[in-house]
Amino acid sequence: MNASPDSAKPPLGELIGRLSALHQKRIDLGLERMHRLLARLGHPESKLPPVIHIAGTNGKGSTLAYLRATLEAAGLRVHAYTSPYLVRINECFRLGRVGGGVLVSDDELRAALEEVERINAGEAATVFELKTAAALHLFAQHPADVVLLEVGLGGRLDSTNVIDVPAACVLTPVSMDHTDFLGSTLASIASEKAAIIKRSVPVICAEQAGEVMAVIEAQARRMRAPLFAANESWHVNVERGRLVYSDDRGLMDLAAPRLFGRHQFDNAGLAIATLRAVPAFKVNQAAFEAGIVGAEWPARMQRITSGELLSWGPQGSEIWLDGGHNAEGGRVAAAALGDLEERVSRPLVVIAGMMANKDAQGFLANFAGLTRHIIAVPIPDTENAMPVDRLADAARSLGMRVEPAPGIEAALRALAKLAYEVPPRILITGSLYLAGHVLAINGTPPA
Repeated sequence: MNASPDSAKPPLGELIGRLSALHQKRIDLGLERMHRLLARLGHPESKLPPVIHIAGTNGKGSTLAYLRATLEAAGLRVHAYTSPYLVRINECFRLGRVGGGVLVSDDELRAALEEVERINAGEAATVFELKTAAALHLFAQHPADVVLLEVGLGGRLDSTNVIDVPAACVLTPVSMDHTDFLGSTLASIASEKAAIIKRSVPVICAEQAGEVMAVIEAQARRMRAPLFAANESWHVNVERGRLVYSDDRGLMDLAAPRLFGRHQFDNAGLAIATLRAVPAFKVNQAAFEAGIVGAEWPARMQRITSGELLSWGPQGSEIWLDGGHNAEGGRVAAAALGDLEERVSRPLVVIAGMMANKDAQGFLANFAGLTRHIIAVPIPDTENAMPVDRLADAARSLGMRVEPAPGIEAALRALAKLAYEVPPRILITGSLYLAGHVLAINGTPPA
């Protein structure tokens, strides 16, 4: 039997492997290589519909999900570029369509990446730069009404910071993370992220620590950019379980987000504020309601309701998945667990795996008042994952009882052998890489 044309093409993994070999570093912040790539591609970044650029430490993906769902509910076609992916690289590239966007197909993505590979001609470039160039190339080729562009790391020197005049710049909560690249203080990290602010472009900002807000306000003044800050220009509250948003244009009483956790009300509010700050986006209350209720974002306090994991763990247990990996991410996950505990009390077990450059003690400290039972696991097939013994030591230093396990399945099967009066609530957390592994072995990758 003759092979199909598709079967003769190299798999995406092989192509990504080739691109990854073009630079000795996985991360090398800077825009010179990016500008070279875009010039050779004919400057696709100048041929895009209005762009909303999103930076911050936590909440970028969820805020983008609310923006996308709301804009699509308003009938607009929305391109979206996000990172990292959980299971398949295609997740990073969503192409706008009437009636809702779709993940880029293997063939379309391969063609875009191969074109970037061709014009790059073997010169040094990080895989993220090549991937971002491919995204902008794809988006310029497909008509849409809006582009949602998520910063990969930082902002000032991030590969996405090549849009001269976006429609809006969005700053989600800024906290300590990636200190090896962005600096060791909140102010230095905020400075890197606030550098996406462009002259005269609206800046929509989540609630921030005082020293972060001072940096953002100074940069907005410097760029003469109108600033719409949480608790000043707009407010979001939870009343009777509903989201109540208000600004100088009025008040909206909306249903609660589907995404779980009090922080999701704040992320949804940031998305609403963004769309109301840009007059060109005509979004009515019905679209806001549909977007807030309909937004989905995998591995953010996601309850696992089907798949292999349920058969491995204790019968009747709840299994939650969250990709949080820094102290602030741990705080919001712990707060969500606290809300769950108030509704239905269950013993809590945290299964954690982390990357080596993360603050394990700072992350796990958030759960010390909720559980003493931690299971430390490795992150399979992931370079620079934290060794299990180091993660276990961090948990023990907090007075937590910790056990190592060789993997997620082994951890869940070990829990299934324990005698629980009430089936436990299990949180798998610590890394988006671990979350992607979990969704893959569970058979429920993002669609």
